[in-house]
Amino acid sequence: DAEGLLRIKEENQKHYRRAQRHQEKKEKIQRHNRKLGDLVEKKAYDLKTQYEHLANLRRTHILELTSVIFPIEEVKTSMRDPADVSSESDNAMTSSTVSKLAEARRTTYLSGRWVCDDHNGDTSISITGPWITLPNNGDYSAYYNWVEEKKTTQGPDMEHNNPAYTISAALCYATQLVNTLSLILDVNLPKKLCNRQFCGENLSRHRFTRAVKKLNANILHLCFSQHVNLDLLHPLHTLRNLMYLVSPDTKNLGR
Repeated sequence: DAEGLLRIKEENQKHYRRAQRHQEKKEKIQRHNRKLGDLVEKKAYDLKTQYEHLANLRRTHILELTSVIFPIEEVKTSMRDPADVSSESDNAMTSSTVSKLAEARRTTYLSGRWVCDDHNGDTSISITGPWITLPNNGDYSAYYNWVEEKKTTQGPDMEHNNPAYTISAALCYATQLVNTLSLILDVNLPKKLCNRQFCGENLSRHRFTRAVKKLNANILHLCFSQHVNLDLLHPLHTLRNLMYLVSPDTKNLGR
């Protein structure tokens, strides 16, 4: 029993010395982990600083781009409410007729259904100049209606103020701006749309509406990536969504 007790004591001493070595290794590993943690924290702070610096650079480039080359602004239209005009011409008009005319003014027939648009007839959004605008309600039927009329009309087109020209020009500039913003922001767009999509040949109604849907999808994707307030966005308001995206009030622009 004494010899067995001695062997057990020797084994316990070996285990104790091994436990001490393991404790030293544990403390060494903990010190190493603390150093790595401090280094990771410093690197994370440096990365965050670089992201903020990059965001400021992107924001500066975007604001410069949209102020010099692609200015987007809201243009007031001097259209009078038809209800007011009609009431002036007929003093005996009832209040119900006036309200119906006002309601009709705020309603637009779009893609086979009637939609309500509070901005209809009041303002429009321009790009690169006040003369190139898009309808607020997203109704671009003037373009493909003009294309269908061109198919049946012979001879050169002398109507330079046709709204179809304005719509195609505004959509072309919007496409160029969106593609440039995707490069600056380093955001991949969900839909592929070339800059010349709305230029050159006259697009059919199907191809035109398909291209407009792609453009609107790309704009909304950029707005989502920059955390634009969702309450301001509308899936059909092409230039208005773009205006909210590049607005100086967008706090997360460049993220």
